[in-house]
Amino acid sequence: MLNYWLYIGIFLVVAVVVPLVAVLLPVLIAPKKPSARKEEVYECGIESKGNVRIQFKSQYYIYALIFLIFDIEVIFLFPWAVALGELPIFAVVEGVIFIAILFAGLIYAMRKGALAWS
Repeated sequence: MLNYWLYIGIFLVVAVVVPLVAVLLPVLIAPKKPSARKEEVYECGIESKGNVRIQFKSQYYIYALIFLIFDIEVIFLFPWAVALGELPIFAVVEGVIFIAILFAGLIYAMRKGALAWS
């Protein structure tokens, strides 16, 4: 019985020590030579010109999130729709409730103006 606990203890020690070493070791041994060239913003191989901070409208992100939510839900509904003829009535009712909740969320997003592109 003690052997099992010994293995669990070793596993827990390794699970704590390995990430700590992986995080702290580079901080301790990395050379610290900051320069103006190293502090520059560098993205995708293109040197930035002008102000690098660009404000995006949050509407784009909300629109994308709503798309992802409904897209993923359609993926969940596909196997349900394929097996619809073989499912018991309880599963059919659950699926209809799920679709109703999705539809209510879509109506809510439309009323809030999240889908209005301006």
